[in-house]
Amino acid sequence: MNKPLIEACVDAYASAMAAARGGADRLELCANLAIGGTTPSLPLFRQVRRDCPVKVNVLIRPRFWDFLYDQAELEEMAEEIDAFRELGANGVVIGVLTPEGALDQAAVARLMDRAGDMEVTLHRAFDMTRDPFAALEAAVSLGCRTILTSGQERSAAAGKDLLRELRTRAAGRIDIMAGSGVRKDNIQEIHDHTGITTFHTTGRKGPVDSGMIYRKSTVSMGLPSLSEYELWRTDEEEFALCARIVHGLAE
Repeated sequence: MNKPLIEACVDAYASAMAAARGGADRLELCANLAIGGTTPSLPLFRQVRRDCPVKVNVLIRPRFWDFLYDQAELEEMAEEIDAFRELGANGVVIGVLTPEGALDQAAVARLMDRAGDMEVTLHRAFDMTRDPFAALEAAVSLGCRTILTSGQERSAAAGKDLLRELRTRAAGRIDIMAGSGVRKDNIQEIHDHTGITTFHTTGRKGPVDSGMIYRKSTVSMGLPSLSEYELWRTDEEEFALCARIVHGLAE
């Protein structure tokens, strides 16, 4: 069994530092977590890498929406990988699909070539594939280090049966990391059912109220379902509780 590891998914400097203080083994740095995450800015990465003592992997996702990318978007992603590699990122988190719902192996191989010796995680594009076992074998053949997955359900707890099967079929060739809805109250349950010891969580406790005093209730600057005046950040104490459970998983 792999050594237990907890990865923090963060989209702000404050969250990165809270996760590090809370015991994170690794960060996945992104932007715009409220819409599933996009590529973070270079200045944010520089700040986090400068001040954060843990490894930083970077999400490479140019936009919200699906994982079917045109050539211009793939070129953008490749250049972003170049930039983060030069700045010292530990790894990148990527995923590209075909229109038929398979892993686009040619596109992923192209991005992995740009990654060089950085770690590569296949992100939850995996959860949108038609055949998860074919996608697993494709990821192994490509040389991905990790698959981040909820077991093709809305949460890892709901997808624990597939997570168990994926870990069995992976047979140590690739790390299966459980993510989505991972909380302190379900980590042990997911582990006991699946044997998984690598977890991905935001460590959020609840929204932080905006410091704005004047609030324009009639205007929305983003998705109407999202409040303009609530910020979601990693909570150090909450993350520490998750980390304590993960690090205590039986070998």
